[in-house]
Amino acid sequence: MAHGKSLAEQIQNDMKVALLGGDRFVGETLRNLKAAILNEEVATNKRDEGLADDEIEKIVAREVKKRNESIALYEQNDRPELAEVERKEAAVLATYLPTQLTEEQIREIAKTVIEGMSDVGPSMMGQVIGGVKAKAGTSADGATIARVVKELLNS
Repeated sequence: MAHGKSLAEQIQNDMKVALLGGDRFVGETLRNLKAAILNEEVATNKRDEGLADDEIEKIVAREVKKRNESIALYEQNDRPELAEVERKEAAVLATYLPTQLTEEQIREIAKTVIEGMSDVGPSMMGQVIGGVKAKAGTSADGATIARVVKELLNS
């Protein structure tokens, strides 16, 4: 195994530190993340070996996306206090993701993907988004990628 901890070990340690340090919010947020990781391990029959860091990053990204969707719903329904809880959870979870790309960086990747394709039009949006996601991985969220690609294809 390489030097340093796996992402799973890092999350486990951070959870223990938070709970022992009396930070229940962070502790519970990470406990929920660990449950999501465990569910994925069981679902993919990887309970013994565990998930690779990149697989865990995908789970973290999915959990952050869920929080962001909840924030939008709570804000639409005038429940700022609930949105705030989700925002704090998303911030805790996001620390386990790679540094997020800026919109400009996503735009550059999208341009590269588009240049590599022939006959690109708005109907190709799905393929372009797929290409950008493949290059960006968990360092960009799907909603931002979709918006940037749509702007580029419709300009």
